Amino acid sequence: MAAPITCNEDLRLLAKRRAPRAIFDYVDCGSYDEATLRSNRAAFDALKLRQRVMIDVDQRSTATTMIGQAVTMPVAIAPTGLTGILHPDGEIHAARAAQKFGVPFTLSTVSICSIEDIRAATNHPFWFQLYVMRDRGFAASLIERAKAAQCSALMLTADLQIQGQRHRDIKNGLTVPPKLTLANAIDVMTKPRWAFGMLATPRRNFGNLAGFIPGGGKGLTTLSQWIGSQFDPTLSWKDVEWVRSLWPGKLIVKGILDPEDARHAVDAGADAVVVSNHGGRQLDGAPSSLEVLPRIVDAIGGRSELWLDSGVRSGQDVLKALAMGAHATLIGKAFLYGLGAMGERGVTTALELIRKELDVSMALTGTRDVRDIDRQSLWNPPA
Repeated sequence: MAAPITCNEDLRLLAKRRAPRAIFDYVDCGSYDEATLRSNRAAFDALKLRQRVMIDVDQRSTATTMIGQAVTMPVAIAPTGLTGILHPDGEIHAARAAQKFGVPFTLSTVSICSIEDIRAATNHPFWFQLYVMRDRGFAASLIERAKAAQCSALMLTADLQIQGQRHRDIKNGLTVPPKLTLANAIDVMTKPRWAFGMLATPRRNFGNLAGFIPGGGKGLTTLSQWIGSQFDPTLSWKDVEWVRSLWPGKLIVKGILDPEDARHAVDAGADAVVVSNHGGRQLDGAPSSLEVLPRIVDAIGGRSELWLDSGVRSGQDVLKALAMGAHATLIGKAFLYGLGAMGERGVTTALELIRKELDVSMALTGTRDVRDIDRQSLWNPPA
């Protein structure tokens, strides 16, 4: 009999057993020495919650809104590249799980399933994440496709002009489609569930970039090398204003760690700003998202919604982020571990674990409504 899944780490370990090593490592790793990856977790662990008793917490609610959209809890699924090689048709499974659960799903530019695939598979608005390529015409065409798919928000990622080196990806030779070497061929043979699933789906390349990558992506070098050649280091705040001029809906700017950058994002038209260090996958040695959050709260002054990404794995993490001033959170690794472990059911399980722990932790801190969480929920909150 399988052991019960009680936390996100259980999903992580199951995904590690079921996905090929190169693909699991892509999900699991950070850049360089992974110091910022570790800092993200350490920052959450350092915050302590304030236990309260003898308070009526019988009727509790985790429901709120994110940029005007009703959500069952203040959590959205973050955009993650290559999701569809962790699990066959992974973006579709994640989008369906999010829709049923009542939280937003964000599709990455470098997803395996395309914008049109997600639109056909769901009947609920989803968000689209945009990387601005060197070819601005292609970036504009992605925005038009997102409009046609009736995406309810556009998320512009600002912190991947140049990619931080991820040692594990280079050592594993990660490519799309995965390159067959003797080592990974042996590894894949031990992962029959993944292998047969990938054989059964036609979606094994960058769905949104079909026609853009020469040869359809065949014979790609490592992912790091390809991204290095396509993403634009000249990206500036004027480009954010350009995107804002093309996109009539809600605009989210993700990848902010500095108060000055947060002000620039709001001035350029962002409806929400995501405090994020890209899950520790970009500038290693940067601070955790949680520790810079208060400064960005002060810098924005309520002019836009402020969300937190990077390191969120549990309901207590969500509570701590809200207590430190975030309106909501995004999850990446947390849902990916569920997807790699059990597909759509695993994503649902990851979301259920977060909501249940958030609900219980609210009760034990004397809070009935998630919208009432503030620094009073913390023991000895930092200045």
